[in-house]
Amino acid sequence: MESELVGIAESVRRDGYAVVKNVVPLSEVLGLLAEAERSMCDGAGDRNALAWPWVSRLAADPRLARLATACLSGPVRPVRGILFDKVPGANWKLGYHQDRALALREKRDVEGFVGWSVKDGVVHALAPAEVLERMVAVRLSLDDCGPDNGPLRVVPGSHLHGLLPKGTGVASEVSCNLSAGGVVLMKPLTLHASSAATSPSHRRVLHIEYITGGLPGGLEFHDWS
Repeated sequence: MESELVGIAESVRRDGYAVVKNVVPLSEVLGLLAEAERSMCDGAGDRNALAWPWVSRLAADPRLARLATACLSGPVRPVRGILFDKVPGANWKLGYHQDRALALREKRDVEGFVGWSVKDGVVHALAPAEVLERMVAVRLSLDDCGPDNGPLRVVPGSHLHGLLPKGTGVASEVSCNLSAGGVVLMKPLTLHASSAATSPSHRRVLHIEYITGGLPGGLEFHDWS
């Protein structure tokens, strides 16, 4: 397993993402789906999922945490959880972008942190590259995700170019198709997108963000407990 982790971490450092199959067995995924059904209010998802006890427990699960630790080469902690879904009534799409928003305890005037907002009652800001480079997202698929239900698409190596302006051209892309229980690891600065599903069915993904180290200027992450 250690040699596999080394290879996964190297892929994330080089390409900005990696696909890891069969991280959580289907028998456990079915239980997670039941929890998701009970927790979700909005058909499109929830960005405050780390406040749910079952997501908090899963974020601390060694099967996920060790993947994040390998990618960041140090101790990690989860700082935000988002549950996404695509269904006929909420068949959303996103163009290419980088994930810059952090969920924070309060607003402070700290260099590099911009675009302050409040989303679902939680303070958010767009973080500078030097913070985002110490983060990785672990995206656990709770449903099979193939070409027909709007899979994640990534631009390999795009995370190596720092903050990119909106509308940056895309030379090549990879679709991250995988079965339920698989994981996509992704750096926040990796350009990624998602099309609307052509055959809408559930496409539930639990996206958990981890960081190694802290934040500058007295900033603190939101307390989800």
